[in-house]
Amino acid sequence: MTGSLDTRFTAETPEGIALALLPAGFVPRFYAFAIDAMIRLMLFTAVAMVFGQLGGFGTGIILMSFFAIEWFYPVVFELTLSGATPGKRSLGLRVVMDSGLPVTPAASLVRNLMRTADFLPLAYGFGFAAMLMRSDFKRIGDLAAGTLVVYAKPVTLHGPLPDATPEPPGRTLTPREQAAVIAWAARSSRITEARLMELAAIAAPGVGVTGDGKLGTQRLLGVAQWLLGKR
Repeated sequence: MTGSLDTRFTAETPEGIALALLPAGFVPRFYAFAIDAMIRLMLFTAVAMVFGQLGGFGTGIILMSFFAIEWFYPVVFELTLSGATPGKRSLGLRVVMDSGLPVTPAASLVRNLMRTADFLPLAYGFGFAAMLMRSDFKRIGDLAAGTLVVYAKPVTLHGPLPDATPEPPGRTLTPREQAAVIAWAARSSRITEARLMELAAIAAPGVGVTGDGKLGTQRLLGVAQWLLGKR
């Protein structure tokens, strides 16, 4: 399911950290929807069995319960730490904002209320058409809410950072500067040593690292290790 990266979606957080997200296509989302539909049906059935013997009062409870389950079932689960309904979680999917951050309550409400538009003219016809026309597979509700359904497992863009003795930077770095240093170190296996040292020579003075050539490069790699929590 995640073999191809052609549809990879890159988002940048407010802290300047780039995230690679892999949008989920129609097939896994259909299976997730089917699982959730079965769970909702079981909940509907349980409510009807419990309150069906209470006459008019029971009927009122059943109708309100049906409404709550149909419209708020996905919202409740999307606002948990997993960001996914049981169906999505079983397929390894989750709902996030376009920025890659956790979905907000307002966005979750909008994307689920817009299922009415996605359903038209029949059997989620508009929603299916919208997903087929976009590389990020957004349905109408996702477009309105600014959300994405992605694979929960992060996409690995680079290998592990090279070994280096951790050392703190010479000054306090902003979140964007920290992200830049870590991104540079993560690309070290994909560029030549000469290019790595060239970039290190440019970046090192700005982060308070002294030393030229291999020494400066190694010390900057140490700063990247320190920023990742190694001491």
